[in-house]
Formats: sequence, structure tokens, C-alpha cells
Amino acid sequence: MIAHVFGVVAEKFNSAVIVDVQGIGYEIQVPAGDFDSALLGQEIKFYTYHHIREQSQELFGFSSLAAKKLFELLITVQGVGPKAALAILSLGDSEQVRNAIANSDSAYITKASGVGKKTAERVAVDLSDKVGLALRTDVNSFGLSHPIATNDEALEALMALGYTLNDASKALEGISTELSTADRVTQALRG
Repeated sequence: MIAHVFGVVAEKFNSAVIVDVQGIGYEIQVPAGDFDSALLGQEIKFYTYHHIREQSQELFGFSSLAAKKLFELLITVQGVGPKAALAILSLGDSEQVRNAIANSDSAYITKASGVGKKTAERVAVDLSDKVGLALRTDVNSFGLSHPIATNDEALEALMALGYTLNDASKALEGISTELSTADRVTQALRG
């Protein structure tokens, strides 16, 4: 399995990015947000899902580990393949999609290309309890609450340690984002 690809963006077309890794080009299907942010000639890292079928192999890539984990959850739903999961993740950033699923917002999910009403409802029902709370917020030093960032390094570190997206989200609730990543992970582990 190819876990991630790090290299230079060589080409972009449709929803694919070709990443040159020391002379070898990997064609990676990416969500719309990652496609838009990938610039030609830029060094980039994608967390990848290697999808193998009888007659083809495809790489699906994500700029964050949280997005990859959400993709892996989406493809466990009956009727949702990798292309549909990628279309769902292309609706917005991974946190918006996660919140829509957590809130059982099938109307939002139906906006994805190739995803019908029944499939969207199945996604909402099957995954709403697996993706975490509907809105993760944190309270800063001024007493104002704000959502935890989708590219949260502490969240990704906990997931790399084996936490599920849901468990990692819960572990980080109430821990200030103004602390260093190491301190946030340490506090979350002490829980």
C-alpha cells in the first residue's frame, strides 16, 4: 500500500494531479479543494489511498490525514465507491463534510456529483455516529469559541497513533489550540 506521496506537482488535469517523485510520476485523484491549491512546480504531500481493482489501480490523495480517514469511512458505506467518496469530499473541506455527516444533512451530501438521495441518506445514517460530534469547538483565552482547524496537527498525530477520527476529536475537545502541538497531544493522551 502506498501511504503517502511527496514530490513536485508536474501536471494537473480534470481532478487529477501528477506528482513527480524523483523521476516517477504518480497520477493522484484529489478532491476539488486539494486540486485548486496544488500549484505547478510546488512541493506537495498527499496522504494516499491505493484502490486496486481487477483491471486497474488508482491513487486517491488528500492534503490531510483527517480527509483520508473520512474517505476511508465513506467507502465503507454500501453504494459509495472511491469516485463518489471523492465527489462528497469535493463539496467543501473535510471538516464541512464531516459536520454535514455528523448532523445527518443528507441534502448537503446529495449535492455531490453522482450521489443520489438514497445514497446520501445511507451515508448520513451509517456514518453520523462514526465521524465525531457535529461541531468541534475550542475556547480561546478570551472566552470565545471557534472550530478546531481541519489541518490540526494534533488531530493528525493522534490518528497516526491509532485513534479514530471520532476518538481523536473527542480527546482534543476543550484543549486550547494556542498550546504547541506536542502539549496538546500530551494533554489529549492524559485525557
